[in-house]
Amino acid sequence: GKCRSFWRKHRKKILVTTTCLGSGYLLYKLYNAHTRNLADLERELADERHNDEIIKTQMKAHFENIQMIADVTTLPHALRRLSSRIGEEIHVSGVMETLSKGKGTLVPSEKLHLWNELKILSFTRMVLSLWSVTMLSLYIRVQVNVLGRHLYIDTARGLTSSHLLEELDLIDREEEKKFLTSADYLATNGMPSLISDMKRAVKEVLKGKQLNDMLTTRSLEETVIRILDVFMSKGSPHHWVDYLMMAQDATMSPRDTTTTSVPSSDDATVTKLHQLINETREVLTSTEFTNVAEISLKSCTVALVEEMEKQTGLAAGMQLAKLLPQIEKTVPEISAVPDENRFLQLIRDLPEVQLFFTLLYSNMPL
Repeated sequence: GKCRSFWRKHRKKILVTTTCLGSGYLLYKLYNAHTRNLADLERELADERHNDEIIKTQMKAHFENIQMIADVTTLPHALRRLSSRIGEEIHVSGVMETLSKGKGTLVPSEKLHLWNELKILSFTRMVLSLWSVTMLSLYIRVQVNVLGRHLYIDTARGLTSSHLLEELDLIDREEEKKFLTSADYLATNGMPSLISDMKRAVKEVLKGKQLNDMLTTRSLEETVIRILDVFMSKGSPHHWVDYLMMAQDATMSPRDTTTTSVPSSDDATVTKLHQLINETREVLTSTEFTNVAEISLKSCTVALVEEMEKQTGLAAGMQLAKLLPQIEKTVPEISAVPDENRFLQLIRDLPEVQLFFTLLYSNMPL
């Protein structure tokens, strides 16, 4: 009886207390589980962060290695090939020799013809060297960034599935080499059509200029930029990409078009190589690359004319005929080895160029 009356009197309090105790225990259990989950989550995030750091460190090392290959091996080698090929194809020294030996024996019409030929050849060699070296250095940098980005993505994918980062070498070294040495295309295959197209642009711009016309620093700069504009705007848009790399249809292997056969590992590497080449072409034909190329070409033109101004009386004005031998003396500096090449250093240091390549490396589609 006592119990019952106690229960009746305090029932409400007892129910509230036990409910509070029960929900307190439940909250404690939930809190415990939540902190455990948080700890697990934090551990997972820490692991992921650690993995990210490993990827970044490894990829930075690999990317810097490829960058070094480009600067130390690919670019100097490509520049040497380019320089000797331009020298072989454009015979300026031959014409200068004929003029020098023929003093007193050449009739005026022959002399005038040779001087005009020298005018076209000198300007062609100068603008062609400027264009080739600028575009080749940008092209090799594009290749390096495309390759570096692929390595980053492939390594990141490999790490999540296997955790065996040190065993990953997803782009075959042979393919890397093949891809990077395709920078020789300009010197080996692209040169004949490049020279004839550049010569056409030079003739068009110089047709009104006489040998006794006075040129100043400003007018020489304007002439070079005008030649470059005429050259770049002739033909189909981005026609100049075909001097730097194989035409798009030529990069397709006959094996790529067969869908019935089972692909071999060799087909896979061919496809990977073509993917790299096609991505490079996409970058070169982008508006952003065209803008960077134009800024680089203009900066190098200004630097070249400044160099010539230092060595001549160009600031005060100079006869075109007297300027031609000076052009010949200055042109080799454009294709000098990277360490001694102020034009390459100038391109590398341009803020627009640096920004373009930073964005290219970080924003290529996954």
